[in-house]
Amino acid sequence: MADAVEIRGLTKYYGKSRGIIDVSFNIEEGEIFGFIGPNGAGKSTTIRVMLALLYPDSGSAKIFGLDCMKQSREIAKRVGYLPSEVFYYEGMKVRELLNYSASFYKKDCSKRIKDLSDRMNLDLNKKIDELSFGNKKKVGIVQGLLHSPDLIILDEPTSGLDPLMQQTFFELIREENKRGAAVLMSSHILGEVQRLCDRVAIIKEGRIIKVEKISTLKENSVRRFKFEVESSIPEDYFAMEGVDGLKVAGNVHSFIYRGDVNRIIKKLSAVELVNLWAEEPDLEEIFLHYYSEGV
Repeated sequence: MADAVEIRGLTKYYGKSRGIIDVSFNIEEGEIFGFIGPNGAGKSTTIRVMLALLYPDSGSAKIFGLDCMKQSREIAKRVGYLPSEVFYYEGMKVRELLNYSASFYKKDCSKRIKDLSDRMNLDLNKKIDELSFGNKKKVGIVQGLLHSPDLIILDEPTSGLDPLMQQTFFELIREENKRGAAVLMSSHILGEVQRLCDRVAIIKEGRIIKVEKISTLKENSVRRFKFEVESSIPEDYFAMEGVDGLKVAGNVHSFIYRGDVNRIIKKLSAVELVNLWAEEPDLEEIFLHYYSEGV
C-alpha cells in the first residue's frame, strides 16, 4: 500500500532549544495513525513542519508523494487540519467563515457544511465571538472536513468537547476513514488513540522512541500481573529486569512485566499464592513503560 505521509529524519530547533530530532515515520493510505506524547514532546512541531508552517533544519516530509516544503499549495487541497487551538476573526458568522474556507477548494461545499454542522450541533448563524471554546472547536472540525480531504490531521482534537460530542466526532472520523481518508491524530489522551488508531508513534523529548501497531504493543509479551500472597514477602522480591510500576498494598502485589513470561512464572511459583490475575495492560500503562525506559 502507498504512503499518505512519509517523514524522514525531520529535525527542527528553535534557536538553541530542542524542537524535534531525527523524526521518522510513515502513514499508509487509509490508515488511522496515532501520535502520542505529553505536551512539549514535539507533536505539534512535527505537524507544523508537515504543513509548511515551519521549515525544518534537516530531513524531509512528503504527503501523497509531494514535498511538504516545495508543494505545500497542492498538498493543502487534499489535507484537512484541526489545530490544537483555533483562532478566528471574531466579527464573522460561522456560516461566513465556513463559506470563506470552502472558497479555497473551488467546489460547492454547502451541503457538506450543513450536514457536518447538523451532526456537530453547530449553529451556522452565530457570530464567532458568541461561541464557547467547545463550539469554536466544532467550527474547526467542520472547517477541516468540509472539503472531504484525503488526509485529516488532528492535533489534540477533543479538547473542549463534551463526552457526547466526542462520541459524534469519533463517529465522523471513522466514517471519513471508511471513505478512504488517512488520519494522523496527535493526542496525549491515550484512550482516544487506543480507541481509533491502527498504529502509533511514541515521541519523547523530540525523538521517536517507538512506532508500532497498537495490537502488537499490547501483545508483545507485556502483561499486567496482580496477585495476593499467603504471607508477606520482601518488597524487593520482584525488583528484576522487565518489572515496572511495582505496587505493594499489604499482601497484594501488582506490576507490568515485559519479557520472557517463563522467568516471571518461575519467580511467582516460589511463593504461596492466594490468587493471581494476568491481563493485557491498557495503552496508558504500556506508554508509561516505554516512556520511562526510553526504548
